[in-house]
Amino acid sequence: MTTSHVGPRRRRVGRVKPFKWRVSDELWEQLAPLLADPPRRVRSPGRHRYPARACLEGVLYVLFTDTPWLEVPCRELGLPSGESCRRRLEEWSRRGLLAEAIAVLQQRLAGSEKLDWSRVIVDASLVDAKKGARRSRARSWAGQAAAITWP
Repeated sequence: MTTSHVGPRRRRVGRVKPFKWRVSDELWEQLAPLLADPPRRVRSPGRHRYPARACLEGVLYVLFTDTPWLEVPCRELGLPSGESCRRRLEEWSRRGLLAEAIAVLQQRLAGSEKLDWSRVIVDASLVDAKKGARRSRARSWAGQAAAITWP
């Protein structure tokens, strides 16, 4: 009986694929001017802020993994705390920077033909429900499934 000798295999160290929530360098080049931090005050500048890229990666981590903000494993992943990421997301949205960043991402995806608009879902959290608007003439099938039984 013969055995084949392959030799020692080299073990891979580390992760082969990057995490989905990590921001690539080329993407960050486009988003960095939009998400730049405001200049620090000269007098009483306060603590240093976490970099915007790290906060964006923290936000993306929460979106990809559906982890609550307070349970982000910041030390293990090298991210800011979940509360810092949430506050930065609120700041970006208040200043209007988040909408601009999303527009840049949409243009990039549309340019690479990876954006499929046929699968868009719109719900009431995204679209205003106007008061006093006429009801739709579309039939609702929800009422037919209900049955009333009396003793």
